[in-house]
Amino acid sequence: MKYHLITMGCPKNKVDSDGIEMLLQEGNYRATDSARDADILIVNTCGFLEAAKEESIDVLNELGRHKRRHQVLIAAGCLAQRNGQEVIDRVPKVDGLLGTRRWMEVLELVNQVRGGKSKRKLAQYQMLGDHALSVPALLDDPSAEYTLAVPRPPILGGSAYLKISDGCNAPCAFCTIPSFKGKLRSRPLEAIVDEANALVMAGAKELVIVAQDTTDYGRDRGEPNSLPQLLTALSRRTPDDLRWLRLMYAYPGHVSDELIEVMAREPKIVPYLDMPLQHGDARTLRRMRRPARLEMVYDHMSKLRAAMPNIALRTTFIVGYPGETEEEFQGLLDFVQAIEFDKVGAFKFSAEPGTPAAELPDPVDEEVQEERYARLMELQQPISLRKNQAQVGRQLEILIEGEGEIEGSGAPLLLGRSYRDAPEVDGLVLVPGISGVPAGSMLEVFINGAMEYDLVGEPLIVETFSSNKSNIALS
Repeated sequence: MKYHLITMGCPKNKVDSDGIEMLLQEGNYRATDSARDADILIVNTCGFLEAAKEESIDVLNELGRHKRRHQVLIAAGCLAQRNGQEVIDRVPKVDGLLGTRRWMEVLELVNQVRGGKSKRKLAQYQMLGDHALSVPALLDDPSAEYTLAVPRPPILGGSAYLKISDGCNAPCAFCTIPSFKGKLRSRPLEAIVDEANALVMAGAKELVIVAQDTTDYGRDRGEPNSLPQLLTALSRRTPDDLRWLRLMYAYPGHVSDELIEVMAREPKIVPYLDMPLQHGDARTLRRMRRPARLEMVYDHMSKLRAAMPNIALRTTFIVGYPGETEEEFQGLLDFVQAIEFDKVGAFKFSAEPGTPAAELPDPVDEEVQEERYARLMELQQPISLRKNQAQVGRQLEILIEGEGEIEGSGAPLLLGRSYRDAPEVDGLVLVPGISGVPAGSMLEVFINGAMEYDLVGEPLIVETFSSNKSNIALS
């Protein structure tokens, strides 16, 4: 028996997909890249934004159009949890729904669908909402032990996501996550450390710490500001094979002095922080129900850069939020110019049904949103270029992700990331003229070129190398 799994959306979904895969494999299912060859078709959907929802629906319908009689099609994840009835209405060939808090029951759902008759109603094949009481890990009760051990497949590219909590307590007016993820549920420290060690044993050189809000870790357990303790444990209780710990999704106001101290002190923690700020004008931030005291953000950035002069700071912004005036947007541009983030991502506002933001007056026209998005990214490009040019002449360790070819010549090209680049969202370090270095290897390179988003480097040579097989400094 074979399964074909497609993952949509964010890294948190990827972690759940890894768990689904391992459970299927323990149930004697094997992975296949071919949907036609699979017995079980699963799409771990994204429902965060309207565009992501539509993309998930399209993927489900594409699989459904080619689905054969014996195949089972399951919609899992956020869209199934948030808009299950819409999935049923719009994807006629779907056989089952598996919610965000029930993915560990995938085998039970598959068996129910496979054992059922076509006349039975789909409602009998839905696993949504909270897990049964026998698994307290997924209850909303903050005193419950979120101890679920997430089984994970071998790490092929050297990098793995480590989810430390699920759900969110933030009141952001534009966000749908609390409606289908629920409130914050932090995993116990020991369970996280155990999983981290298992991931390193499986080949991880980098662990990327993710959650809806990593810096709120432990608050639901009556232990606010527990992230520094967790990071210290991960740094000191994992094998030396783990080279990088990377922190994503920090929340302004939760970046404590203790967290900065631990990040600066522990060598495994890379000097990199992702803090999605969403805007740079206090008036817009108040309508977003986000922290609006910009002095606090400036203070965070100053302390982070003082403690870690080489830190790479990443953020994301929403443009075109309801009521955003030209003056407010200019406030965002001034904010970006003043702080000079290393990495900036941007999104045009999407009015999500059921959120307070969707009911706000004074929507911003699509054309204005597009124009403001372009202006923001145009402002950031020279900043990003200057930040990258400052790396020229430095020696950096990179994690190899794969190989490509130089356009036009067809010459080999190694693709890697330095500590300054998170997987999937940031740039790359390109090493031309080299091949044969396995993905997941660590390579020392000398940076000799910079572009707006990517760096160019050459390997530090131990002996000699050719364009096909390299004798270079690998670890």
